[in-house]
Amino acid sequence: MKQPKAPKTKPSIMENSKIQWTNYTWNPWYGCQKVSPGCKYCYMCREREGENAKDVKRSKTKFNYPIGIKEPKLIFTCSWSDWFIPEADEWRDEAWGIIKKTPHLTYQILTKRPERIKENLPFNFESYKNVWIGVSVENQDYISRLDYLQDLPCVTFASFEPLIGPIHWNASMSNLDWCIIGGESGNDFGNYRYRNMELSWAGDLVLNAKKNNLPCFVKQLGTSQAKNLGLADRHGGSITEFPQNLQVREYPGLYVQKCKNRTCADQQLKLDF
Repeated sequence: MKQPKAPKTKPSIMENSKIQWTNYTWNPWYGCQKVSPGCKYCYMCREREGENAKDVKRSKTKFNYPIGIKEPKLIFTCSWSDWFIPEADEWRDEAWGIIKKTPHLTYQILTKRPERIKENLPFNFESYKNVWIGVSVENQDYISRLDYLQDLPCVTFASFEPLIGPIHWNASMSNLDWCIIGGESGNDFGNYRYRNMELSWAGDLVLNAKKNNLPCFVKQLGTSQAKNLGLADRHGGSITEFPQNLQVREYPGLYVQKCKNRTCADQQLKLDF
């Protein structure tokens, strides 16, 4: 079945996602500001070119959309913003309420503002058994973001995407429940290009994840490697085109026995690749 395309100038608020590690995206608000090098060629800014992408707005029509989803699904939350962005403080409690009302949905919350996580969790957060919280780490300079995940009573993960530099394994990575690896996608023209992800950077992360029993999901090789290798998928997202050592797509639910802060890992989540 053909996936719907996101509108050019409006956010994909809730749809079947093309992101390989989730089912749906949900944007109760949209708009963001760049905070680190990984944001340089942000796809949200690309799709909202001509608008003020920094302007954070609440969705007028889709804020409550998850309530209508009846089957268990993975929901990537705030793909066009940041769940913990300050401008959303007045709406976040209401959004937490929606998450609480939909325990059959698993919400994957990914942030580049980890210093705001703990102060913006809801009361009795340990009862929210359907939330995963992760941080984006694009290179070694931002590995300290992982420290903010320590002791959270939920599934924790890191997204090494766009991976724009090598990352050295450290103790904080051993405390994760999941990691995602991906190269940057983009265009050959205009203001939104792409940077290269060396295959060795991804390979080192995969190898160390295996050594430390950390479930790992290689999302894509990125546009640069897709061009270098002559891949059919222009962003290098087809797992059958990956080098053998990178053909890894695992989920934390498959590793119940090793996870530390598990609250919902017994859900054996399956996606169509």
